[in-house]
Amino acid sequence: MTRIRQGAAPAVAVARSVGRSTQVFLKDVGQGLLEVSHNTLALVGLALVALVVFGAARADLRASVETQALNWLQSRHEARTEGTSEALTDMSMPDAILRATAADLKDLTKEQAAVAMWLSRRYKVAPEPVSRLVKEAWTVGAKTGLEPTLILAIMAIESSFNPFAQSPVGAQGLMQVMTRIHDDKYEAFGGNHAAFDPVTNLRVGVLVLKECIARAGGVEAGLRYYVGAANLADDGGYAGKVLAEQRHLRAVASGQSVPVHAPTIAPPSTVLVVAPAEATPEVTVDAEAAAPRTEAKAGPEKVALLN
Repeated sequence: MTRIRQGAAPAVAVARSVGRSTQVFLKDVGQGLLEVSHNTLALVGLALVALVVFGAARADLRASVETQALNWLQSRHEARTEGTSEALTDMSMPDAILRATAADLKDLTKEQAAVAMWLSRRYKVAPEPVSRLVKEAWTVGAKTGLEPTLILAIMAIESSFNPFAQSPVGAQGLMQVMTRIHDDKYEAFGGNHAAFDPVTNLRVGVLVLKECIARAGGVEAGLRYYVGAANLADDGGYAGKVLAEQRHLRAVASGQSVPVHAPTIAPPSTVLVVAPAEATPEVTVDAEAAAPRTEAKAGPEKVALLN
């Protein structure tokens, strides 16, 4: 047993010696590689400095290098954007801006801008197209004798300013005009497809509204004709909602603060009825006759139906 232990001792000593030698060798190799790397980087740095100094002294060489670098970068950029540029060229329509229904707020009056911003926040639509519609409502309202706030209120209640809205019975566009019934009014605008042009739909809707008011003899009664409820006992609260929304818009236009979540419900005591422009002042009507009766079932939807 003693002999085995005595024989193992030299082997352990040899293993330790080899391990120490290996460590020393690896350490020396690592230090050598580090020194070589440092020297190599130093040589590279010196070479770059020499090239810069040489290039600075040779303006023609510097210009040549810059030109080649610029050409390479440009070729790489063209290679990346070649397909995109061709696609954009194929799809470009420089006159598209002419078809856009939009206007800048700065082109509106103070009251128009206030109304446009309020409607934009209330109905979550962009201010630019709403600004165009507000401006158009003021222009058309002045020509037809209708208050622009009434026109905008109808658009708000009818479509929430969605120019592509369509009801189950075929009322279309911002003011939900029954296109198949009023197709004659769209002839001047190129045909029935113009119902989905916001400005055209507004103008045709105003013509229909003007006829309804003239036939009924008043704004509220005209709204009943407009919604197709002239011969029904109840319009489902439609006239009350429109007039309530108009009241909000008139307040906003006058500079008052109106919450964007203000309800479109007629007040319990009176309902404000606004006569056409240049006509009689505001009057009130009996609440039982004018307030919306939400508990009653409205008749079939027939928006802007005037035979």
